Formats: sequence, structure tokens, C-alpha cells
Amino acid sequence: MNTDLPVLDHWIDGAPSAGSSDRMGDVYDPARGVVQRHVRLASAADVDAAVGVARKAYSSWGQASIAKRQSVMFAFRELLASRQGELAEILTSEHGKVLSDAAGEIARGLEVVEFACSLPHLIKGSVSENVSTDVDVFSVKQPLGVVGVISPFNFPAMVPMWFFPIAIATGNCVILKPSEKDPSAANWMAALMTEAGLPAGVFNVVHGDKEAVDAILTHPDIASIAFVGSTPIARYVYETGTAHGKRVQALGGAKNHMLVLPDADLDLVADSAVNAGFGSAGERCMAVSVVLAVDSVADPLIEKIRERMATLKVGDGTRGCDMGPLITREHRDKVASYVDVAAADGASVVVDGRGDEVDGEADGFWMGPTLLDKVPTTSSAYTDEIFGPVLSVVRVSGYTEGLELINSGPYGNGSAIFTNDGGAARRFQREVEAGMVGINVPIPVPVAYHSFGGWKASLFGDAKAYGPHGVDFFTREKAVTQRWLDPSHGGLNLGFPQHT
Repeated sequence: MNTDLPVLDHWIDGAPSAGSSDRMGDVYDPARGVVQRHVRLASAADVDAAVGVARKAYSSWGQASIAKRQSVMFAFRELLASRQGELAEILTSEHGKVLSDAAGEIARGLEVVEFACSLPHLIKGSVSENVSTDVDVFSVKQPLGVVGVISPFNFPAMVPMWFFPIAIATGNCVILKPSEKDPSAANWMAALMTEAGLPAGVFNVVHGDKEAVDAILTHPDIASIAFVGSTPIARYVYETGTAHGKRVQALGGAKNHMLVLPDADLDLVADSAVNAGFGSAGERCMAVSVVLAVDSVADPLIEKIRERMATLKVGDGTRGCDMGPLITREHRDKVASYVDVAAADGASVVVDGRGDEVDGEADGFWMGPTLLDKVPTTSSAYTDEIFGPVLSVVRVSGYTEGLELINSGPYGNGSAIFTNDGGAARRFQREVEAGMVGINVPIPVPVAYHSFGGWKASLFGDAKAYGPHGVDFFTREKAVTQRWLDPSHGGLNLGFPQHT
């Protein structure tokens, strides 16, 4: 470990905290391929200390008025909107995504913050008066207590903002464990929440690896877990968390398909395929990784995609490029290996992004956009979630074959159809087995007042992220039946209560 580099602490009780563990991890600048700082890796004792602080803070924050919570969220919204450029620079530095993409990530997270500002209306209960003589029933939504959030490397600002604004606005206290690969955004947001007036201990950030994750999943004082990551880890999080009595929403991986019918606008399709396949270097769970092209339009479509790919500039995210590096050298090498796999399985490598000329340091974790054609559906290049800038074209005979391919896969995160046939589009939205569907829209991520989440192996648990599902996930309903007796009432009745 280079002792001259800065060390990122945890954020506990409203301030940086070194914790008790002496373990540390490296945080790279992916565009230069060098370690730029170290991050502390929490022990189970560090997690326990953070939970203790959050429990103490919950005794008052859980009772805070709706007006108080709302004022903090409004203040946070204003601070984030005015200083989002700072956060974008952090994202580009540690994740590698270009500044424009980082700004887009923050904008989508900001939408959820704004949604959280409207929660007073959404957490209202309901009343039924005089359900029986002089008996009223009403319901209220109350917070859970201390909640855990475990977020991935690919969206270090947006994904945490899917969860913590709603959790905090509904009265919970949060333990956030961000990815140790790009952890600084979490501390920056926690400090900004403190500046917005959030009491110390309500929002805590604990950095770490599997030791910290397991401590969160098994801690008896954490009521719920919100997770985003790969499907194997999502399954582990769900099974471990629920086995320890927690409410869990675990969003997993994807293999998103885009079905292109013969009547589609091929220029729109080509633009959409490039944008959705190579934005954020393909490191997003809603990236389009497979284009299902009907045979009659496959050749012209591939040529249009190839033409657009030739215009993309890969390099350092601060230099006005279109696409940055991948997150680590190991991940870059794994993504690159799928090109050889696909070729060995009989696919045609139309554009090979390995070894592309880039506008960046030679040691950066580079891989340019890659296009594969005629990828066999038995190849791991088709079945695996590659999570990088590799776009596969699979040729199909028509709508029916395309739909069957989508529905036969293990994932069900997002799917899209491109067509000018309203009947085909309506049939697709009804028949496709995916939680999010695009019609002439390649990345159908819902706005903040709807909810985000897939089907099948893309989501474990019953609740999606943010929107109405998010409000329900971070609250629990209590029904109260009450009767205020008239002063003249009297007498005993030991029989079963009757509705009169």
C-alpha cells in the first residue's frame, strides 16, 4: 500500500470515521490504470458500531415531523442540483464514465430525490368511519427502523439515490455499503445530506467487501436490505437476508434484447443500438446487449450500426470522449475474452474493439465498442451477462422466434421492440416476460414516480426500486381500530363482538 495516497474513511454519525479495521482496498483511476486512493474495509465490529449509531438516531428521526423530513430533502435537492458538477467529476475519476454520462446519472438520481420531496402525500393513511357502531378504523405508514443499502460500482450515485432519499424521507436511518471500487460518491452525498440539515447518524456509509456485506445481511438490528448487483450475488443477498428475518429487495443482472421488425426505422434502430449498447461502456444492467434482427433487415442494419460505431471516440472521460474505460483491468480482460469465445463458436466479429486507439493513458482499462454478428444462442457470448461494450446480433425469422428467444432466457429485466406496427407493439408489451418494456425506446428505465425492476432472475423479492414500490418497501402499515365510548355506556357482554 502506498502510504502517500489519501485514505477514504467511513462516514458515521455525521463525520468521517476510521473505524477499527486496518484492512484497506485500492481505488483506481480506470483511465490511467493507477491507484489514486485507498478505502477502508469495515470489519463486522465497524458495521455494528454504525448500526448502533443509526439506532440511536432513529429514536428521534423516526419521530421527526413530516415537515422536518421534507425540509431536509428539499435542501438536499437544492444543494445537489447546484453542485452536481463536483459529483460528476468524482464519478468520472473513479468509475471512468465520461463526464456527460456522469451528469446523466446524477440527473436520474435527482429525479428520485424530487420524488422523495413529495412523500407527505404518498405516506398518508386511510380512514373508515363507523365500521361498526361508534367504531373507526384507520391505517398509518410507519418507518422500519435501520435499513441497509448495498449498491454496485456501475452507478455509484444514482443507485444509492434510488433508495436512501425515500428511506430517509419516510423516517428510517440508513447504512449504505457502496462498491469499494468507486466509493467516494457515497461520502460526498452523505456530507451533502449533513449540510442539508440531516441529523448525525441518520445516514451512515460503511465501506467494505464481503465481510461488511455479510455483517449487514445478518445484523439483528437491520430491518431491510436493498441491493443492486449481479444475479448470483442478488440471490445470495436475498436468501441470506430473508433467512435472518429481513425484508429484502435484490435487483440482479440482465441480458436485454432489442427485437427489430422489418418495418422499423433502421436509422432510429441503429442510433438506439449504439447508444444503448455502448453508453457507460456497456456497464449497466439496462444496456442492450442483443439485437434480434429479422433476417430481411439484418444486413443493412448491421452496416448502419458499423458506420455509427466508427464515429465513437474512446478515451479519458474528461477529454470530451464518447466512451470511457472499464472499471478494472480484470473486468476489461474478461469482457475482451468473449470476443474470442464468440468467434470460436461461429460468430462473425464485425467490429473488434480490442486494441482500439484511445485518447488516454496507455495503462487505462480500455476496450472499444465491439459488434458481433450471427452469434449462436448456445454461445456463452450470448447467454452470459458480459457487462461491457459488446453488442451481439442474432438473426431471427420474425416476431415469434424473437419473442421466444427473449422469453426462454433466465433474465427478465428490460426488453424493447422497434416497429411501426401498433398491433405488434401492443402484442409484444403484453407477451414479453420482462419487468420493463420499451417500444421504440431502447432503455426503458421508468421515471421516478413509477418503479424500477425486472422479472425472473433479474429481481429477488416482491418490491421494485423507488416509485410506489419504494415507499411501500421502506414503510410498514399499521391498522388501528378505535372506539371512544359514550359516557352513558355501560354493561358487560362476554359474547363474540357483533357488528350492529
